[in-house]
Amino acid sequence: MTAATGLTAAATTRKRSTAIRPLKQEDYEALAQVRYEVRRFLTFSEEKARGAGIEPQQHQLLLALKALSNAGRPTIGALAKRLLIRHHSAVELVTRSVKSGLVRRSPRSGDDRRTVTLRMTKRGERLLAALSVVHRNELRSAAPALLQAIEAIIASNAVDRRLGARPRRVRARTESSWGR
Repeated sequence: MTAATGLTAAATTRKRSTAIRPLKQEDYEALAQVRYEVRRFLTFSEEKARGAGIEPQQHQLLLALKALSNAGRPTIGALAKRLLIRHHSAVELVTRSVKSGLVRRSPRSGDDRRTVTLRMTKRGERLLAALSVVHRNELRSAAPALLQAIEAIIASNAVDRRLGARPRRVRARTESSWGR
């Protein structure tokens, strides 16, 4: 047992064989490039939303609402979960969007009268359709740079495996696996 770590020689050896190599300059560059490309797209998205006369958060609300509408009755709770915001923040966002004529609350019905279903207005639908075409085109043009940065990170992970590190299980992020 070593005094510094409190581990036996066998445990130290085992720990070394599963350790991931220290990051190199290229790793930091790839991580920074991914963040840059994501931020560049988000900045583009925010500017386009403002240019269309709505808040960027309202654009996100419209997009989430459209995506949720096929999964059932979109509620404020489901919207909050999808946007990764607190319930009271979603209520405020919906209220602003109702005042802007983008969304409407449908009448409360059913067993739980506290539940409010949300629907997009014609104006909201038109704005979302126009913004979505522009966003899809931007993503298509930005994809090569973003994919190149992600591939550099994946290649770095392959090096870790060749060095004997056990790959960590990576599962796809689903709505329920994203934390707040």
